[in-house]
Amino acid sequence: MNETPATSTEKLADDFHAVLTETEELLKSVASLGNEKAGVLRANVDQHLASAGAQLGLIREQSIAHAKAAAATAEQYVQDNPWRAVGIVALVGAVAGFVAGLLASRRS
Repeated sequence: MNETPATSTEKLADDFHAVLTETEELLKSVASLGNEKAGVLRANVDQHLASAGAQLGLIREQSIAHAKAAAATAEQYVQDNPWRAVGIVALVGAVAGFVAGLLASRRS
């Protein structure tokens, strides 16, 4: 899986929206029955869905704030230690190349 945190958050939001839409459709069909219990159920579920939607919005805002803080910290580190950052990237690239070479040689 090559999902970034932003992609995962967006996928979570899309999935949550789909569940909300399907639940609202289900509630509308149940409420059309005219049953008093269905109305109570609808009100209860609507309240919980609104709460869940607000919670998802809060989670989204917090994840964006954390991502921005992490990016700012990384940028500051690179500005303070440019050669160390270049060395780290080179080391990670060398290790990745070495692992890719090993895997390629095993397949042959």
